[in-house]
Amino acid sequence: MTTPTAAFAGRTVFRIGYGALQLERLHDRRGEAVALLRRAVELGADHVDTAEFYGFGFANDVIREALRPEDEVLVVTKVGADPDPDGPLPLRLAQRPEQLRASVEDNLRSLGVDRLPVVNPRRLDTGPGLRPEGDQVVDLDDQLATMTALRDEGKIGAIGLSSVTPDGLRRALPAGVVCVQNAYSLASRDDEDMLELCVAEGIAWVPFFPLGGAFPGLPKVTEEPAVQTAAAALSVTPSQIGLAWLLHHAPNVLLIPGTADAAHLEANMAVSEITLDAATLATLDAIKSRSNEGPIG
Repeated sequence: MTTPTAAFAGRTVFRIGYGALQLERLHDRRGEAVALLRRAVELGADHVDTAEFYGFGFANDVIREALRPEDEVLVVTKVGADPDPDGPLPLRLAQRPEQLRASVEDNLRSLGVDRLPVVNPRRLDTGPGLRPEGDQVVDLDDQLATMTALRDEGKIGAIGLSSVTPDGLRRALPAGVVCVQNAYSLASRDDEDMLELCVAEGIAWVPFFPLGGAFPGLPKVTEEPAVQTAAAALSVTPSQIGLAWLLHHAPNVLLIPGTADAAHLEANMAVSEITLDAATLATLDAIKSRSNEGPIG
């Protein structure tokens, strides 16, 4: 069994949190959304990942209603994009320093707090998704200057990074980065060197797309025969094997799986109890890694 806790932003947290993106699927069932988040906390989740553009503010609104100060849940949000309900995608890039600041203010308002514990500027340097163009091509140093100023002002507690390259992370280290969110899974381990750097620097590694391809053409962990074999042997699901491998792979990995289903939530939170023996880990480690670079649509 893996160690169930890890250091994150000056706290010790349970290594499985909750990603709030899927809450928008319950947009018309707000009570269920609040109850689901309360259940996540009951099951041990003490860090939640969100963004103002998740459900056009709905996720933040649910978090504001569901979480209580005594829960001591670390809320991590991201900036770098804003909601765009009428656009071809439901968000638009907001990479410029003044846009990052405005997005922080939006998150403060919607979450009903005067300080955001951790904020990740979502870069667009690596991984699947959009790439910046025109005035959205912004130097990382300019973004870090804004984030550091916001931290000095007390509006954010700590700085993370998302979709960043190894060079970008090294440049950002003097700013005091507490976490990195990049696309990473058993089937797509492009960022292995960066994960090792995070281990060495005491930085939490928080993979998104932890089971691989959320979009066509990207490898899916659950389709790997070795994953399916391990799942059958342990009487768990292939998804649970993929998440358990991440916890076993490095001690600084934190998971933020999202779901709108209570049973699925319980399965995700139970992953910390899965033990992978040396032979199983060796078989899983031998799975060929394929690139996760690719378009969103």
